[in-house]
Amino acid sequence: MERAEHVPQPAPANRRLLAPLLSFVFPGMGHIYAGRRERGMWIAITTATLLGLLWWLELWSLLPALVPFWLWNAWETRTIVFGRRPSTVKLVMSAAIIVYAIGWRVTEIDVQQLAVGASKIRPFVVSLLQPYYVDREVTYAASSAPVQVPCGDVPPPTAGATGGTVVVPTPPCASVGESITVRGQGFPPNVEGELWWENPIGDRARLRSGGQFITFLTDAQGTFEVRVTVPDMVPRQFQETAQLHKVEARYISEVGPWRLTETSALVAQRMGETIAQALMATTWGALFAVPLSFFAARNPMQFHPLALLVYYLARTALNILRAIEPLIMAIVFVVWVGLGPFAGVLALTMHSIAALGKLYSEAIESIDPGPIEAITATGANRVQVVWYAVLPQVLPPFVAFTVYRWDINVRMSTIIGFVGGGGIGFLLQQWIRLTDFRSASAAIWAIALVVTVLDFFSRKVRERFV
Repeated sequence: MERAEHVPQPAPANRRLLAPLLSFVFPGMGHIYAGRRERGMWIAITTATLLGLLWWLELWSLLPALVPFWLWNAWETRTIVFGRRPSTVKLVMSAAIIVYAIGWRVTEIDVQQLAVGASKIRPFVVSLLQPYYVDREVTYAASSAPVQVPCGDVPPPTAGATGGTVVVPTPPCASVGESITVRGQGFPPNVEGELWWENPIGDRARLRSGGQFITFLTDAQGTFEVRVTVPDMVPRQFQETAQLHKVEARYISEVGPWRLTETSALVAQRMGETIAQALMATTWGALFAVPLSFFAARNPMQFHPLALLVYYLARTALNILRAIEPLIMAIVFVVWVGLGPFAGVLALTMHSIAALGKLYSEAIESIDPGPIEAITATGANRVQVVWYAVLPQVLPPFVAFTVYRWDINVRMSTIIGFVGGGGIGFLLQQWIRLTDFRSASAAIWAIALVVTVLDFFSRKVRERFV
């Protein structure tokens, strides 16, 4: 029997003016007065919730965004009392204005920063287009000179020539934070080089100025002159006395043929580890999810109240496991079994069991009951019914879901590596921290390539089985 459609009826004359006024006082009151109690209650609750959010977040400046919803609610009440059908879509859209206004303010969206901060990501974008897979074999030559930090009673020794090159710091001693001039002579003409600093215990660092590395370019006579600041690289045990540091000028003396970089080998190794992580996690996840999915499907568990209880317990367990992000699981397993890919495999396996178990159970619940009834009519037991009537129907979606999950696990294992779960993500996190964006770019492009190939492979498998 079909449900009769509710046809709005005009309200009595005495309500036609009072109902819109009540809705104007507080949204929903007029609807309740006009007889649309359920709709009026929802409008009143929505209004109270929005006002509560504005009060809690102290966003009173957004009150004007509530005006369209308030006015449309009053106009809708007038529509109802005259016997016309109200527009739910327009009411929801007017409420969405204030919801998005609150979301915009809470998330601190500032479109202007996209333009202002564009220059900050330029080094990363440039590096992204220049992944560090290949490089030319380079031979460096260097010449150094002693610098006394701070100045002492005994003057520092003068620098000798190294292969015809001489570096002369002026003055030859200074304190941390003071500037000195570094002059070079006898270098090859028109070559670019770098300046490095070495403290008494052998620690080295490239010199910077204003956040940028300092470089030099020799002129046609092979000389250069650069102003540098003495860095704070004085070891604790040498802070009370004057010690000899070194300033070193490095330049490329010879450029060889192109070759694969060490980054390429590391990316290939870790990418293979990532794929293996995803494969192991998907395999173990599927093996545990298949039997669990039959307990989490309602249709095969309705034969007994105890079986129905098992269904609810299995469904609850899957929902809880699925609610915990693999990243959190990875942190737990890193503490449990230590750093490395094994922790990542365990985290991905647990989440795969939950995700695949849910998908498998929904596939079981959507099977055609006809074959089950036919097999049952022959006197088959429950195991035979599952084997001959259920499995042939669920096997294609099971295979498709499993292959797709492998694709997901490859991408997830990248993020898990950030917390010590092994794989390519572990290297990517290190390179980003060291601002080695070209090496990070090599890892990103490798991830994109592998995900693209796996997506093509999974699509072919799904087309074959589904």
